[in-house]
Amino acid sequence: MFTGIVEEFGTVQAIEDQGDAIRLTIAADVTLGDAGLGDSIAVNGCCLTVAERTDDTWTADVMAESLDRTSLGGLAVGDRVNLERAVTAEKRLGGHIVQGHVDAVGEVVGRTPSEHWEIVEIAMPAELGRYLVDKGSITVDGISLTVVEAHDTTFTVSLIPETLARTTLGFRAPGDRVNLEVDVIAKHVEKLVRAYTKENNS
Repeated sequence: MFTGIVEEFGTVQAIEDQGDAIRLTIAADVTLGDAGLGDSIAVNGCCLTVAERTDDTWTADVMAESLDRTSLGGLAVGDRVNLERAVTAEKRLGGHIVQGHVDAVGEVVGRTPSEHWEIVEIAMPAELGRYLVDKGSITVDGISLTVVEAHDTTFTVSLIPETLARTTLGFRAPGDRVNLEVDVIAKHVEKLVRAYTKENNS
């Protein structure tokens, strides 16, 4: 589990194509401090497992399912990525509950800069729209963000200077693909309500 608070940029060092999978090697600093084999690190919001590590890089296997459901298949050597280690019991939950299980890939459709913040509009698959509400939580490329306005197929987020400087959303341009994870609590509530309604209408 993660909180959506990005700890650092990583840099893609190598990508080994294995046909139906890739081995992804990323250079990092902070997230490697206490990372061991088998530990989880979120890469642009996708939970990956440390399979190998050196003093300054770590390697993960990315299976076909992850390649199909996330933007990781579009990475190239030299790309910067958002990294976050799995949360520990004594860590503050600074963002919201993030699983690192990407629901869909969205697309940046517009940016509106201001003096102290920037509004970013993102398109999403229509089936995710029911999970978003104004002032609710959304994870974009592993970043815990508050929805400003939620629409059927798009939503907006407001980015403060810290987010612009420390995450990939600082340089994402219209047309760029981003990983989306909706609030897991909303999905659980939906399932419970659906089951309750079915039981009481049968």
